[in-house]
Amino acid sequence: MGMIERFIGFGAGATALGHAAAGMAEIFTQNATRKMELQEEAHIRAMSQFGQEFSSGRGDMFHSFINGLNRLPRPFLALGTMGLFVYSMVEPAGFALRMQGLQQVPEPLWWLLGAIVGFYFGAREAHYFRNRNWQQPKLRSRGQQAAGSDAAFFSGPIPDDDFADNAALRDWVASLRGSVAS
Repeated sequence: MGMIERFIGFGAGATALGHAAAGMAEIFTQNATRKMELQEEAHIRAMSQFGQEFSSGRGDMFHSFINGLNRLPRPFLALGTMGLFVYSMVEPAGFALRMQGLQQVPEPLWWLLGAIVGFYFGAREAHYFRNRNWQQPKLRSRGQQAAGSDAAFFSGPIPDDDFADNAALRDWVASLRGSVAS
């Protein structure tokens, strides 16, 4: 083939034209492979930065104090609510007086309190939901083979009824079960 390309004379020109067309095509459509590589690199950098932030054993008093403050709202809310029940039984008159005081709080202030508490606990729940092991994809290095590494996602039994209407998924799950068993 090299002889024919040299004889006809457009072998290098055809290669250059092909590279130019590929470069022009990437202007109009995104290179999906490159996009995935860049996303993986960004994720790895973010995770390493996150790991560095929490791996440094900051043992000074200020950080310990702030970490302790961050852990206080949930126990205070829970114990405070139970304390209100105890207080209502021990001192009914004082409890009634304080509840009348709470009735004087304007409604927008209650909405603000509800938003603060809701966002605090909602953000915590969203954080824990996003960071579940089954939801986070595991990163593969470029040299790692894809075969068999998907089986690590399935540590427990996989229900068959989820794939009843999709033959391709049934076959894939069956092949994963075989690779997990072996």
